[in-house]
Amino acid sequence: MTGQTAAKASLLSCHSCGLLSRATPGHHVRAACPRCGAPLHSRKTNSVSRTWALIIAAYVFYIPANLLPVMSVTSLGKTQSDTIMSGVFYLVVHGMWPLALLIFFASVVVPMLKLIILTYLLISVQRRSHWRPVDRTRLYRITEAVGRWSMVDIYVVTILVALVKLGNLATIQAGAGAVFFAAVVVITMFAAMTFDPRLIWDVMENEHE
Repeated sequence: MTGQTAAKASLLSCHSCGLLSRATPGHHVRAACPRCGAPLHSRKTNSVSRTWALIIAAYVFYIPANLLPVMSVTSLGKTQSDTIMSGVFYLVVHGMWPLALLIFFASVVVPMLKLIILTYLLISVQRRSHWRPVDRTRLYRITEAVGRWSMVDIYVVTILVALVKLGNLATIQAGAGAVFFAAVVVITMFAAMTFDPRLIWDVMENEHE
């Protein structure tokens, strides 16, 4: 490694406002950011254990999110409940495959990929892997950026529930699956925020000291 890192220069980055501050050597009182007052840490506190806890919770919620109905449609006295996948199949059968692809990608592929990528990053950090740290950091950045788009399905359900209230003619209600799915999306977003990508580079730095 050719450049000097912030850790070697005794610099701490504020996780709240991003201000770079100099750590005081031998200072036993918890350092605080001079701009926003947030506690300063060289790395996010308990990053690995917190991210693992959130990821495991997301895996648990992911199962009912896909098995339980996310939406129930009552039309002319008949009620039909759809899970995420049955809703995708319904759209494909009725020729609305672009919308079906959007829902499938945003509601099925993205959440699962986020869980798989974050799990891989955690394992690689714990195993002190040296494999392509730049690519792993990019994976993390992509995961952090696309996470919020998984809420597309929830937005669609929310809009339909609010708009379609025609009494006995047609009514749409959100199902239990929508609650679990929203929980998966929010939890994975927090997991991405809790994970510290600098841990990927710590092994490289320690071996070049």
